[in-house]
Formats: sequence, C-alpha cells, structure tokens
Amino acid sequence: MPEPVRVLVTGAAGQIAYSLLYGIAKGDVFGKDQPLVLVLLDITPMMGVLDGVVMELQDTALPLLTEVIATDKEEVAFKDLDVAILVGSMPRREGMERKDLLKANVKIFKSQGAALDKYSKKTVKVIVVGNPANTNCLTALKSAPSIPKENFSCLTRLDHNRAKAQIALRLNVTSNDVKNVIIWGNHSSTQYPDVSHAVVNLQGKDVSVSEAVKDDSWLKGGFISTVQQRGAAVIAARKLSSAMSAAKAICDHVHDIWFGTPEGEYVSMGVISDGNAYGVPNDLLYSFPVTIKGKTWKIVEGLKVDDFSRGKMDVTAKELQEEKDTAFEFLSIA
Repeated sequence: MPEPVRVLVTGAAGQIAYSLLYGIAKGDVFGKDQPLVLVLLDITPMMGVLDGVVMELQDTALPLLTEVIATDKEEVAFKDLDVAILVGSMPRREGMERKDLLKANVKIFKSQGAALDKYSKKTVKVIVVGNPANTNCLTALKSAPSIPKENFSCLTRLDHNRAKAQIALRLNVTSNDVKNVIIWGNHSSTQYPDVSHAVVNLQGKDVSVSEAVKDDSWLKGGFISTVQQRGAAVIAARKLSSAMSAAKAICDHVHDIWFGTPEGEYVSMGVISDGNAYGVPNDLLYSFPVTIKGKTWKIVEGLKVDDFSRGKMDVTAKELQEEKDTAFEFLSIA
C-alpha cells in the first residue's frame, strides 16, 4: 500500500466539512487505493461537536481511513501535512462591514500561514475555502514565506461548476457536456463568469456555447448575474450557505491538483497573478483558467479578451486590490 496522505480540514465541525470529509474519506479525491490520515481542526468551543464527527467517520468503516486526529491546536493540526484545506473562517455577521470581516480573517489566516510555514512539509498544497477566500489565501501565502507561492490556491470551482450547470440546464445537456467556462477574479459578486471560450457537446460535436445558446443578451446578462448571486440565492432559500455543492467543488479542485486536468480542458482556480498574460496586476490572488500537470498549475495563455470581458475582469481586479490593501494594513499589526 502507498504511504498515507496527510490531509488537514479546518472548520471541521462545520457544515461544509460534514459533506467534504466523507467525499475525501471514501476516495473521491486522492483515489480509491490511497490511504489517508485525516486531521480535523476547529476552535475549542466546537470540540464536542468535532468528537461526534470523528465517531461518524469511524462508523462509516471506510477502509482508506488509517487515522483521524481531532484537535484545536495548530501545532498538532499543521504537522507534516501533504494537503491543507482551509475551510474555517470568520463568517460575515449581520451589520458587519467588509473591513471588519477582513480584519478578523487576517488574524486567522496569518496564524495558519505561520503554522504551515513552521510545521508542514514544504511541498504542502494549500486550498483556501473560507471567505473572503482570495484575500484569505493571499494572507496565508504571505505568512508562509518558505512554501512556494504556487502551492496556494483558493476555491472558485464552485462558481465554475455553477456556470457549467446553468449552461447545461439552458441547453438540456449534462454538465459534463460543457467545457472550458472561466471564472475570472474574486470569489464575490464581482466575479466574471465567462463562456466566450466555452464549448458544449451537442450530438457528439463540440459547438461554442454562444452558438448553441443563441442568446447573447442572456449570456451577458442573466447568466452572469445568476452565477454571481447564486450563493446569496441558496442562503435565501435554505437559510444556510452552500454546503453540499461547496464540498463537491473542493473535491473537484483538490482531485485536479492531485491528478491533473483532462487533455484540452481547463478549470478555474484562484492563484497568484504574478506574470500572467491578461493584464491583471501582480501579487493578487485572482481566479484564472488553469491546466494542471504533475501537481503544478499553469495559467492558460492566448485566450482572446474582448472589450466586454476586459471591463468585467478589471472591475473584479480592482475589488481584489482594495481588499488586499485593507487586509495588509491589518496584516502588519495582526
């Protein structure tokens, strides 16, 4: 048997983790023959709940799970990790300014970045889910200077999957028939879901999405706003944020880091913008189309950007720059 992969999930007593842990433990992410050590981190008041999660994981009797460690201590949680999935963050409470949210999260992700730097393997892959995900990821990256920047990414796969699903529903095909949608920018309502390079398989033939949908005003209007606002729509309906779909997106994201993207396909993830070919300022954690090979991502180059797309990409870059500036004021004092 191969050596176990050591995987940390933070916010492990929360509802996203509740769906996520089962997906990881049964082999959806690292393969059906890869043993796992699952490390679960949460805050001290949640340790009772976390004990229940550990019991449930034991009771699934899944053969890949060699050990489950539940802790509220960073020095235990971050030790010798292969993969860190940072789900836990301070949620936005009613009446809370975005600035207050950034301040609270800078503290968390500065501390976790430092713990990664101190205790984890230098090859660790770090995936940030907790919102504001892009800026939290940048904070962790900056706080872990000995780990390569390329090892950090944030989740925009949920938005990517939502975009695919909206096109599939519109055309009455499966989501698997839709390829190469792009989420540009921030995991926020300024993100730009872009289908100008996407294709759909209709009767065995790849057709551009715009040709298949034949409704430009929807593609540039209702489609974009539906994807941008989908998280809020789920909260309004369910009175809770996306959990099942978020967990599935995390599984997809980490699986692709581990095994690579299929030939001719790209996916969206937030990565460091340094040296990109799309005019996005350096030193931002921005969502791009990427391909992955040998556990290394590469931004897809040479995609044509029209004026409509340029405008949308710049708006979300500006928001990320503002978030970064605010967060980094706090980073120096955190």
